[in-house]
Amino acid sequence: MKIKSLLARPFANFIYAKVRRDMQSAVEDQKAVLQELLKVGAKTQFGKEHGLDKVKTYEEFRAAIPIRDYEQYKPYIEQVKQGKHNILWKGLPLYFAKTSGTTSGIKYIPISKESISNHIDSARNALLCYIAETGNTGFTDGKMIFLSGSPELERIGGVPTGRLSGIVNHHVPKYLRTNQLPSYETNCIDDWETKLDAIVKETIEQDMTLISGIPPWVQMYFDRLREVSGKQIKDLFPNFKVLVHGGVNFEPYKAKLFESIGGKVDTIETFPASEGFIAFQDSQNAEGLLLNTNSGIFFEFVPAGEIYAEKPTRLSLEDVKVGENYALIINNNAGLWGYSIGDTVRFVSTNPYRLVVTGRTKHFISAFGEHVIGEEVEHSLLRAADEAGVRIVEFTVAPHISNDQGKSFHEWFVEFEQTPDDLGTFIKKVDDNLRAKNIYYDDLITGNILRPLQILPLRKNAFIDYMKSIGKLGGQNKVPRLSNDRKIADALDAYIIHSHS
Repeated sequence: MKIKSLLARPFANFIYAKVRRDMQSAVEDQKAVLQELLKVGAKTQFGKEHGLDKVKTYEEFRAAIPIRDYEQYKPYIEQVKQGKHNILWKGLPLYFAKTSGTTSGIKYIPISKESISNHIDSARNALLCYIAETGNTGFTDGKMIFLSGSPELERIGGVPTGRLSGIVNHHVPKYLRTNQLPSYETNCIDDWETKLDAIVKETIEQDMTLISGIPPWVQMYFDRLREVSGKQIKDLFPNFKVLVHGGVNFEPYKAKLFESIGGKVDTIETFPASEGFIAFQDSQNAEGLLLNTNSGIFFEFVPAGEIYAEKPTRLSLEDVKVGENYALIINNNAGLWGYSIGDTVRFVSTNPYRLVVTGRTKHFISAFGEHVIGEEVEHSLLRAADEAGVRIVEFTVAPHISNDQGKSFHEWFVEFEQTPDDLGTFIKKVDDNLRAKNIYYDDLITGNILRPLQILPLRKNAFIDYMKSIGKLGGQNKVPRLSNDRKIADALDAYIIHSHS
């Protein structure tokens, strides 16, 4: 049985060496990727409409291809859904990844024969870099769980269609199949809570060594395991060594996850999206995620404040700067061109190109011109929580616009594990942290235009119950940290603990 861990080491070293080579040639690789995309794209309907056969340089590419979000891209996708060939990429897509957008309803993102390896190999490379760097191969001999969406696929225009995590499930290498849990039947259960019970039943007696998923759903899995067994996770799974996570910022969930486990384990962060596997953590010792520069995606970066401008600045990789906040634009070998995926990132290094995800282009608060982003609210709350020794389960922030004499403010809905003893002092700390992080917000408070933020503590399981009420419990669904409107805030009013208000 130990044969896998024996073979994992040389393979990991081989891949790790390739990843290291790609780090050095990132800019050249990006130029080569663009040329490759243009060669295929020129022959498509989209390519002919945009004159891609005449495009030779990045400057010409920028002039030929406008930035679009899904809504603007939809007419092309609709043609592909009707079964038409050579619209955005050659032939038909291999799959449609079905994803629920916050503004566009259901999106259908094409995955091609050429782009599927980006999704599969990047996840594999993250694990192999970890093995090469740490020498830890033991987990490859135990059971691994990937908390994911259903692998059942429907056909749309002749194209198999489903959740990205379900599609990827069909491509798990044969040598890992015997290690993989839950069973196919359990994975196909639609209702998250029924599925969770089945997953617990299948895994509780197993030698789990690697657990992977979006942090809030991993936490629910841990909570259910502890409920059923009365034990901490490390006592149930003594060989559990690696937690793979992605989809949301890990920091707000880390303390509670480690407490449930009963100690720290190694973690590997990934940045997968239906549009492409963007980046992954290649080292336990360096900040940020390594950008996937040689994997069929040509990246562009727009200063985040300009993403909705008529003519935003567009930068290729060689022109990005450390510390700037950028909206991420991708062009890939599945036929996405000038596509804004809705995420914002900040580079922490350009040698190699490592970044952190800072939020969503549509998830910010700028009701008064402050443009507060996800990274800023997370930092402000977590720093205060750390100092106060309290744990945050989940939270979201919305503007409270006052129509009478009172001043407007930011309203925070927070589910604490235990509410701070002195909530007033805690609120002031969070507000001070946010003012230090965002000069526009500080100006608005100093100028008496906004009053300091307010925090409304929510009852236990408020966010789980809210997600259940809108049919979005489990899978790849996430609670937006920030909204520029009151839709989520108004729904959460029902869960406020009124003794604190």
